[in-house]
Order: sequence, then structure tokens, then C-alpha cells
Amino acid sequence: MRILFYLLFLEEKRDAFVAFHNDKSLVKKYLKSLLIGELAPDQPSFESNKKKSLLEDFRELRCTIEKMGLLRPNYFFFFLIFLHLLVLDAASWLVLWYFGVSLVPFLAGMVFFTTAQIQMGWFQHDLGHCSVFRKPRWNRLLQIVVINMLKGLPASWWNHLHNQHHAKPNCFRKDPDLNMHPLLFSLGKTLSMELGKQKKKFMPYNYQHKYFILLAPLALIPFFQLSTIYFAIKRKKWLDLILVVTFNIRVCLMYVPLMGFKTFMIYYWLSRYLESSWFIWVSQMNHIPMNIDYDKNKDWVSTQLHATCNVNQSVFNDWFTGHLNFQIEHHLFPTMPRHNYCKVAPLVKSLCAKHGLEYQCKPLLTAFADIVHSLKTSGELWHDAYLHK
Repeated sequence: MRILFYLLFLEEKRDAFVAFHNDKSLVKKYLKSLLIGELAPDQPSFESNKKKSLLEDFRELRCTIEKMGLLRPNYFFFFLIFLHLLVLDAASWLVLWYFGVSLVPFLAGMVFFTTAQIQMGWFQHDLGHCSVFRKPRWNRLLQIVVINMLKGLPASWWNHLHNQHHAKPNCFRKDPDLNMHPLLFSLGKTLSMELGKQKKKFMPYNYQHKYFILLAPLALIPFFQLSTIYFAIKRKKWLDLILVVTFNIRVCLMYVPLMGFKTFMIYYWLSRYLESSWFIWVSQMNHIPMNIDYDKNKDWVSTQLHATCNVNQSVFNDWFTGHLNFQIEHHLFPTMPRHNYCKVAPLVKSLCAKHGLEYQCKPLLTAFADIVHSLKTSGELWHDAYLHK
């Protein structure tokens, strides 16, 4: 079989490239000018360190998934998702408007606001992966509405960082989700021992499993606020910046007349802290306990399986995590609509069993506990290397 060879389409990147691009005709349109030749039949199409049989089976699995229609979205499902987050957002204001700002409606409104914001986060994540509509343009437009106008964050900033994470999850210096290492946390066994041997200490990492609960959400809030503004200005994303400012004006106009500016600041930032905590625990339960290291140039499937794990399915878990409890399936097929993860999971399990790859799935609370256990282990490894090596 002859394989087209593009400037940026090397064979070892093929599976990653295909995973991110559903519209093949659109891709060919833009890549046509980069075609520089074709591989001769006698030229190797796999690197020696890649598992040829695994990749062939995975590509066959992807073809099966496409034929089964599992990459096609259910519009009614996503309509209900969008509707429910709008109801939650409206409820957060209506509770305060109708019942006043005494303690109980204040807390109830904050719970509604927090839940609406995190569910908007999961939904814009779907849109960012172009899994809600068949056409990328419609995904991008609605994502701007949801994350820019309803959440107050730039869509371009999120996509820029998140696509890097998916390409090289848990690979230090390539996955931006690991940027907390080493300033706040020491992550992974290899990196922690390396940090200790270098006698570097930015934080008391041997206690990081204790301060993670409080510090991680607190650090995320200013990081999001400052890094998004910096990104928008540096990249000249003026529309993103204007829409973010518009969001802040809107929420002030909605809530300040009901409770005054000082009370609103308490309400808003407490909600953001709760949202940040929710986001941190859900997003990290699939990654921090897994292997964290430098990029080892593994094949697409092995890279994703070594960096991700799943959490048991239930109606609550699906809703609470935005279906990110199926992190393995999401990373292997990032453009797949989330309502189809459960359908493809048995096929992925079979593939892993055939090729001796570990497919981890655990209860939700166990996944949360594994974050703490992993941080404790890496902190102890750093401490031992720092003192004795």
C-alpha cells in the first residue's frame, strides 16, 4: 500500500492526525500544496520502536467505528446538554431575585452558578473537539458563545493548550497540563527523582498530597484569569478579549443590583473556587496517577493508554465528569461524541487485551484517592533523592 507523505504528515504522526480530523476532504484541500512525494513500496512505513500489529488493529478498529456511525453526533442529546446548563445558569439568578440574598438562597444560587459553569466547561470541551456538529465551523461558533460569552474564557486559548495535551498527554515539556511541575508540585516518579537529585525545591513536595486539596484550585483561578488575558493580547485575539470583557460586564449587571458589589465578589469568587476544585479533581483523576515522564516517542495507542485511565460508568459519573470518566476512549478518539464512549469501550478493551495493554477502570472515589496517593509517592521519591542522592 502506498502512503501519501506530507511535510507534517509523517507515518508516526498519522494516527494522531487522523484522530483530530474527521473532515478528510477539508484536510486534503489544505494539505494538497504540501504534498512532496509518495513513499516507495519498499520503504518502511513504521518506525522500528512502534508496534506494527497494534497500530494496524487500531486503524481497523477506527474504520469499524466509522462504519458503525459512532463518530456521528446525536443532536438531541447535545440540545438537552445545552438546555440544562442554560436552566442552571438562569436558576442561579432567579433564586436570588425571588428569595433575596439571605444565607440559604445565597448558597443555593452559588451551587447553581457553580454547576452551570462546570457543565458549560464540559460542553465547550465537546465543541472544541468538534464532536457536537458535523461541520467544524458550527462547533467553533457555538464554542465561542459558550466559553467566551457564558464562561468568560477565550476559546482560542483553550484550544491551543488542550490540543497539545491530547497530542502528548503526560509528556513533560509537551503537555501544558504538566506546567505545575515543578513550581507547585512534583509529578511522576522519574521527574520527581530527577528534581531531587538536582537539589531543586520550590515547594515542600513531601507534603504536596496535603496542600493539593487547597492550593491546586486556588492556583488555577489566577492562572486562568491572567494567562487568558496574556494569551489574547499576545496573539492579538481581540474578539476573544472583547467577549471576555462582555461576560464580566454581564454578570456584574445581573448580580450587583441584587446583592451589592462586595457580596457579589464573595459570591463570584467562592463559586469560581468550587468550580476550580470540581475541574481539578475530575481532570486530574485520569492523568496524575498514570505514568508521567519525558516523551518516549511511543505509538499513538500506547501513548494514550499509558497516560489515561477510566472511571466506572453511571448516570451520575457521566454527568458529573462530562463523560470524561471515559478518558481512554476520549483520548483515542477525541472527535467522538461523548454519548458514544460507552459503545466503543468494549471494543477498546478487546484491543488492549489482545496486545497486552493495561485498561484501567476504577470507582470515582478511588480515582480521587489515587491522585493523593500518587502525589504522596512522588513527593517521597523527591524527598529521598533530595536528601540522599
